[in-house]
Amino acid sequence: MSRDITQTPAWSRLRDACDRLSTTHLRELFANDPERFPLFSRQTDGLLLDFSKQRLDQEVLQHLVSLAEAADVSGWRKRLFAGDKINVSEERAVLHPALRHLADTAFPSGELDVMPEVRKVRQQMAAIVEQLRSGNWKGYTGDTIRHVVNIGIGGSDLGPKMCTRALSAFAHPGLHVHYVSNLDGAHLAPLLETLDPRTTLFIIASKTFTTQETMINAASTRNWMLAHTGSEEALAKHFIAVSAHPERAAEFGIPPAQVLPMWDWVGGRYSLWSAVGLPLAISIGMSGFERLLAGAQAMDRHFCETPLIDNLPVLLALLGIWNTNFLGANTSAIVPYNESLRHLPGYLQQLEMESNGKTVNRDGQPLTCPANPIVWGEIGANGQHAFFQLLHQGGWLVPCDFIATALSDYPLPGHQAPLLANCFAQSAALAFGKTEAEARSELEAAGLPAAQREALLPHKVFAGNQPSTTLLLPRLDPYHLGLLLALYEHKVFVQGVIWGINSFDQWGVELGKQLASRVLPVLNGDADKTTLDASTRGLIDWTQTTHG
Repeated sequence: MSRDITQTPAWSRLRDACDRLSTTHLRELFANDPERFPLFSRQTDGLLLDFSKQRLDQEVLQHLVSLAEAADVSGWRKRLFAGDKINVSEERAVLHPALRHLADTAFPSGELDVMPEVRKVRQQMAAIVEQLRSGNWKGYTGDTIRHVVNIGIGGSDLGPKMCTRALSAFAHPGLHVHYVSNLDGAHLAPLLETLDPRTTLFIIASKTFTTQETMINAASTRNWMLAHTGSEEALAKHFIAVSAHPERAAEFGIPPAQVLPMWDWVGGRYSLWSAVGLPLAISIGMSGFERLLAGAQAMDRHFCETPLIDNLPVLLALLGIWNTNFLGANTSAIVPYNESLRHLPGYLQQLEMESNGKTVNRDGQPLTCPANPIVWGEIGANGQHAFFQLLHQGGWLVPCDFIATALSDYPLPGHQAPLLANCFAQSAALAFGKTEAEARSELEAAGLPAAQREALLPHKVFAGNQPSTTLLLPRLDPYHLGLLLALYEHKVFVQGVIWGINSFDQWGVELGKQLASRVLPVLNGDADKTTLDASTRGLIDWTQTTHG
């Protein structure tokens, strides 16, 4: 039976500490402790985690670590890396760390060693990557492939797409990688208009090879290619598959040598490190992809070997627990100050909300506390001119993760210092705000008449006390990106352990798919609509009568 973490002494102590700190402002915490930054920051391998602007003190931090101990985070961590079937609802091991295990040793153990098959797939990936990057992979007319289009959705899209954009500074100059996920034809059709079938290769990424969005898009690309080639045999030069069902890929017309396997012990949102990362490897090279794996493996080691009080994933998880379950935050914002990390908030939305967006524990019993908050975000420089007004003066508690790099991956004179200045200034402004006395002093210094000063004064006050964490990388390269992503993966795992959640299933994803399979035949005129609810029937009627 899962332990109810809310009934532990550590949880009670945290509730008391929350009451004690309820009237304490971050201004006061900093004023009382000039050593606050070194006390509340940690780093590993060039990655800095600064949580000094979180609303806690040393006592709270100790209680949070005690909470992790009460939840047996260390024991569950051992089970994860030992290959135990911790995905209890599907009776599966969770072995995505094997995908970035680069040592020539067994993993997770000599008795259960998945590395021979993992290494075999890496070799298969390396051969494909070399052929494409060297220009030796030819299309049906003998022309060199110049465009690679990944067709996938969810984990088969978000991870590689995010990383390809993030690492675009390392991309092959003669190969262009595109991603299509949306079932809406507006995603695929405009792209096809820009492509030459003679120089285009498609990667169909679907574990089941039945995912509706992916397979409809795949069928459209197949028809597009067939219209140009006029030959089924020619298609083989233009399609690769990543799937756990090679027989379905064969039915599609993809040769066995061009089907890369997936395994049931890899969840979709953790599949970036597998052959799902092929389009990324094509873009940055297999050596670059292996540097990404190396960074993630370094974070795996840090997570396994470092005491909880200094363990970055554990600390990041505990900060989220504190903000959500004790301070009462319902959302959490991801704010990168690096244009190349544009897709990171979307990637972390899936990682966190699909993993821990649940209301029952591993035993199927209702949780006794809220679990994962709503995760959202945007590039910081743009967010300042959009939603930061609400963060500063909207009255909502919205913890933020600020993410930046010391060096730009696309350096232009005069750009990076102002970018970092805005990142650091925004976190400070959220933390410390502006008091009424400070606002009045500024208005007086501006020489405004007294009546105007008093009218403006309420609009110039900023409450502050908004908690944030800042994550700094030396640069955005494959190694440090791998380090960052594995940090968040393990953060999600630790939070799931504390809440008592199975972070590795996603049954909620299935309901909408099941209902769509009932609605589609009605839309196509092949089924009776009386089994559907009144609203859905009304929507179908309007669609059919108004637009045929």
